Order: sequence, then structure tokens, then C-alpha cells
Amino acid sequence: MPRFKYSGRDKKGKKSGMITSASKREAILQLKEKGIRVLEFNEIPETLLTKDITIGNPVKLQDFVIYLRQFSTLLKAGVSVVESTAILAQQTESKALRKALLVIEQDLREGNPLSAAAAKHKKIFTGMFVNMIKAGEAGGNMDDTLERLAVHFEKQHFTKQKIVSALAYPVAVAIIAVAVVIFLLVSVVPTFVEMFKDFGGELPAITQFVLNSSEFMQKFWWLVILLFIAIFIGFVLIKNNKKTKYYLDYAILRMPIFGKMLQKAVLARMTRTLSSLFASSVPILEAMSIVENIVENEVVAKVIRKSRDSLEQGKSLTEPMRKHWVFPPLVSQMIAIGEETGSLDAMLSKVADFYEKEVESATDRLKSLIEPLMIVFLAGIVGTIVTSIMVPMFDIFQHVG
Repeated sequence: MPRFKYSGRDKKGKKSGMITSASKREAILQLKEKGIRVLEFNEIPETLLTKDITIGNPVKLQDFVIYLRQFSTLLKAGVSVVESTAILAQQTESKALRKALLVIEQDLREGNPLSAAAAKHKKIFTGMFVNMIKAGEAGGNMDDTLERLAVHFEKQHFTKQKIVSALAYPVAVAIIAVAVVIFLLVSVVPTFVEMFKDFGGELPAITQFVLNSSEFMQKFWWLVILLFIAIFIGFVLIKNNKKTKYYLDYAILRMPIFGKMLQKAVLARMTRTLSSLFASSVPILEAMSIVENIVENEVVAKVIRKSRDSLEQGKSLTEPMRKHWVFPPLVSQMIAIGEETGSLDAMLSKVADFYEKEVESATDRLKSLIEPLMIVFLAGIVGTIVTSIMVPMFDIFQHVG
């Protein structure tokens, strides 16, 4: 949000300082409300130190759903779009959403439509939101459109939370396992090195391997840190490049156990989004372009791109889907029925409901299966290191005895 430097007068005399506001006009009005008569007023240029840096969408999905629900309720109660935006800007707990709504309010007061005002804040309001609002403005059913958006994002949030909860446990255990191994190799194993040297004789292969690993970790610990940083940077670079992201997404979808679950989650997101867009009368080619950009999986996005091209050539929407492994027959068949009967939005909604339930049951099964497996995995790693220490110690005690 812009910052301004001002100087002026109030009842006590000269006054100067800085103020943050959505616009110059809004800032001057705020100062007038405080009883300050502005004499000099300048915008402070943004620098790297003052600029807000955000990764991804700065607004939590939960906050966005609440905003949509409240917006729909206010419109149904007869409150204007401008006044609703002003009220919601004050009520929302999300700082990023509040900043955006203050700017949007100003745009609305200047006569701009909500869709155009929201389109300026691409990090918060997606192409789907903008196009559905545009359709709602044209059809005069903004409250219903907002309600539909709220349902869409609510279901998306629920599915996302299920996936995160299923993946959080194995990730947490893996991090703990790495931390425990590093601790044992750096702090515990070295205390036994001298004892084994004094004992002499040939150490078991597993003990020698652990001792060599411990020595390497103590000497080249910085190399291990650099390796983790390099892996992280490499992952980010691959993810941000469309060509390489395709192969990453392909590998993720082909993973054992997790791949099927993530495939169902992507299909649920795709069909739910398409259903919402079609229900709001967004043109089919435009809807396909929007879904292609927000599906977050390049394998699925590529098929959607081919389906859109197929439509442009006067062919069926489902033809490219039938030929690709990522789309089960259920999806292409239901879409084909929707095309024939003119009820694509309803059919896609049913497919989305099916896959959302599939994701929910899959995550529940996965969590119950993976917890004991990860405990065994952690116990196996720690047990291997402990065993490598204990085996030669038994030999020492027998030799002493």
C-alpha cells in the first residue's frame, strides 16, 4: 500500500509525518478527519526494504471464503457493492485483503466495475473470480455468483486441508529422522571411536560404515547443508519452469501410494472450477483457459489445452481426455454426457463431488496406514546405528571376560 509524507497544521501548530493509505485522496481525507490542514503532500517511492514481499496468494483461503460469504449476505440484504466493499475492508482479518479492498473501494467510487477493479490485484483475485464476477455483473445476479464462489473455494479449501494433513505426518517424521541421524553421528558415535581403536581387531561392516559416516559428517557438515540448499533451489527452479515442471508433475502423479490421491485431488479441482465457471455462464473456451492456468499441474493443463484446441476445431471436448491416462473413463464419459444433454455444469459438479469424497477417504486410509510404517522406518534407522555400536561392544565384553 502507498506511503505518503506530509506536513501541515492542526490546532496545536505545525505537524508532519508519514501516513499509509490506499490512495492520495484517501490519505488526505484521513488527515482532515484528524483535524490536520495539509500544506505539503508527497508519495514515498517503494524500495526493496519498504515493499511488501509475498510468495503465492497473500490471502488465506479461509479468509477469502469468509469474505465471499459476507459479501453475498450484504448484497442480498440490499447493501450496494461499494458500501459492502467498504464494510468488508474494515471487518476482514487479512491485512493483504484489507489493503486490496480499500483500493477496490476507491475504484468503485470512481465508477469502475468490481470485475475491473479486482483484476488489478491478480495475486488475490484469480482469473476465475474476475470472470465469474463479470458474468454476475452482466446477468444481475452478483449475490448468487458470490455464493457459488464461496462454495467453490470452501470445497477447494477442505480438499487441500485433507491432502496437507495426509502428507504432513510423513514429512515431519522424515525431518525428525534426519535430525536424529545427524545428532547420533555427530554427538554419540564419536565417543565410541577411541574405545574401538583400543580394542583393535576387525570391526563389523555395519559398524565401519557408521563410523565412516560419522567422520564424514564431522568434517564435511557444511557440504550436507549445501546439498540440502541445492536440492531446495533445484526444486524451486524446476517448479517455476513450465517444461521441467511437466516432468516433475508427471513423476508426482506416477508415485506409488501418493500419486493416485494427488491425481484425484487435481481432477476434483479441475472439474469443480469448470462447473462453477459454466454455471456462471462464462464462455467455454474462456473457462478452459482459466482452468488451464489455475489447475497447478502441467500434465493436466496440457490435456486441457488440447481439449480447448479440439473445441476450436469443432471437435469434441473429451477426445484428448479419452486418449490420456491421467483422465479416468468416468471423467470423459460424464463430460460427454454433459455435452450431449447441455448440462455440463451439473455433470462436472457430480464428478467433482465424487473425487472430493475419494480424496477424503484416500487420505483417511493413508493416514491410518502410514503412521505405523513411519514409526517402523524411524525405529529402523535409529536401531541400525545403535546396533552398529552394540555389536562390537559385546565382542569387547566377551574378550575382557
